[in-house]
Amino acid sequence: MNSTSLIGLIGTVAALCTTGAFIPQILKIRKQGGEDVSVSMLVVYLVGVLLWLAYGLMFHAQAVIWANVVAAVLVGTALLLKVTWKEAVGVDIQRASRLRVAVDIDEVLADALTRHLNLYNRATGENVTPELIRQVGLEAAIPPKYRPVFELLPHEDGFFENLGVIANSQRALQILSSEFEVFITSAAMEVPRSFDAKFRWLREHFPFIPTSNIVFCGDKEIIDADYLIDDRSRHFARFRGTGILFTAPHNAREDARLRADNWEEVLAMLMKKQSAVSSQPLAKTEINAEVQELAISN
Repeated sequence: MNSTSLIGLIGTVAALCTTGAFIPQILKIRKQGGEDVSVSMLVVYLVGVLLWLAYGLMFHAQAVIWANVVAAVLVGTALLLKVTWKEAVGVDIQRASRLRVAVDIDEVLADALTRHLNLYNRATGENVTPELIRQVGLEAAIPPKYRPVFELLPHEDGFFENLGVIANSQRALQILSSEFEVFITSAAMEVPRSFDAKFRWLREHFPFIPTSNIVFCGDKEIIDADYLIDDRSRHFARFRGTGILFTAPHNAREDARLRADNWEEVLAMLMKKQSAVSSQPLAKTEINAEVQELAISN
């Protein structure tokens, strides 16, 4: 082997070593984040590689050009992974610190009772009102002979179409969604025909809730959340988080450990809880401003 070939071989091996040295570093950054790797070093190194590339282009030095093209790609990849890994971890930490809230649909977001009573009164000639149910309870308000009629009405086609929206629920969920992971949960298996109508209703009135955060189930025990806002206390029996009973005519006479009469109260209650666990808690004035904003619209 002559001296020229030896020099070329040494140069090639040197280029492979210095260039390929970043491959293990890239793998480590991708796996562990490269906490000990300096971003400044990567930036300076990338600038140096690009200058060497410019040098090679000016002198038409093919070995220098290709070695530094590959090096620039590898260093750039390492730098990109380092920066994006930090951002991803930051998002994960932020999500981990957010409490999770599950929200029922009927009588919490959707006013199904008004339609239920209208159809019932029309079918039976009765005059049952929400006020009557609030005063005497649902059992006493619906005579036994008409109870089958009352119970079958939600199973009719179209019952869940175009329901009214509970006052301030839309704005409250928008505010809560900025601080919590919000899930819509419905025990829709009780009325299987309601699936499509409820989903369409949610997409129309709560489009800011991702479809991945809409859960139709049979038993709310499966819901993994910190809070469940529901008008039926029976759903709290095996729920592992904290249940908040949302006041409706049928539960007005029921004792509840934690109750909210409206969305203003829900917002005030939960925003304070989130502020206590967040790494960047909301100031009290911010919480009050959001509660007052909701109260003004009442």
